[in-house]
Amino acid sequence: MVFWIFGYGSLVWNPGFEYDEKVIGFIRDYRRVFDLACIDHRGTPEHPARTCTLEEHEGAVCWGAAYCVRGGPEKEEEAMAYLERRECEYDRKTLVDFFKDEDSEMPLINGVIVFTSTPELSNKYYLGPAPLEDMAKQIATAFGPCGNNRDYLFKLEKALFDIGHEDDSIIELANEVRKVLGIARIVPKEIKVFGPSLVQHTATSAPRKIATVA
Repeated sequence: MVFWIFGYGSLVWNPGFEYDEKVIGFIRDYRRVFDLACIDHRGTPEHPARTCTLEEHEGAVCWGAAYCVRGGPEKEEEAMAYLERRECEYDRKTLVDFFKDEDSEMPLINGVIVFTSTPELSNKYYLGPAPLEDMAKQIATAFGPCGNNRDYLFKLEKALFDIGHEDDSIIELANEVRKVLGIARIVPKEIKVFGPSLVQHTATSAPRKIATVA
């Protein structure tokens, strides 16, 4: 079973499995939301982290990376088993069309797998939406065996910058987390803050002014 998997969260910057091809592109009618609890990687059952999942939203575009796994049943089964363990908080696998060219109506690949979560309270990992300030406080303080929740967010922000397709909602949330932590000057919402220097600065540096890139 040759398969393609679409990464829109940590899979963009840390796939963690052996793959044969990687393509930067997007899916349509979905957007990232930080509505999913993580209790075993970036958080704990007592203090869950917030990680991103996808929400259906007509007209939205979600950029990320598609990975192809081929090379025989053993390799493909190993990769899928790893993904299912890693994405255990996501309760469904959805098949989507994957696009590379923004001007094309024809998908590059049909039937790409994406891990998503049911947006219902019956899903024990679904946190639902919250005010920006509340999400930022939760992300700023949660941590688990794999590290801090805030690093997950900052690395995603940098990864989207690196592929040339920033997400305004991620930038806004990351800036709010920095505000909670008191580690950076917050620029007006209409001015985007990008770049590796910003993300590297957040983890270890004392407060200082940061550069902006239009």
